[in-house]
Amino acid sequence: MSERAKGQATSESYAYKYARLSSDAAKEVRAAVLGSAVANGYTTVAQADRLAGLLRLGPGMRLLDLGSGRGWPGARIAERTGCDLVSTDLPLLALRDARVEVVRSEGAAAVVCADGRLLPFRDACFDAASHADVLC
Repeated sequence: MSERAKGQATSESYAYKYARLSSDAAKEVRAAVLGSAVANGYTTVAQADRLAGLLRLGPGMRLLDLGSGRGWPGARIAERTGCDLVSTDLPLLALRDARVEVVRSEGAAAVVCADGRLLPFRDACFDAASHADVLC
């Protein structure tokens, strides 16, 4: 299977997941369990805040959030640190939600449809990267 075909299959799989988890009931469960209705995956608000502290980011620095889904936890980290955020993932449904979330972050923000295996960025253009709940 070509890399493009793998990316398309992955995108379709996650698009199905995000469509199922967009209900009001799913948002209520995320808020109760993770502390945020925006969260996707298993990273809690407390864990996202801990990541923000560990990454030592600040205004003018850049964070790459790989497999960001709806923009979590990258938007939370950017909100806490004031860093610039680039969120990447494949499912367009999730990226539409992410666009709303990352705009709320403190620094500059961008949402990019990209496969983590084939990123469209030059080397060394980020100060840190996060990939919560991606490699599980």
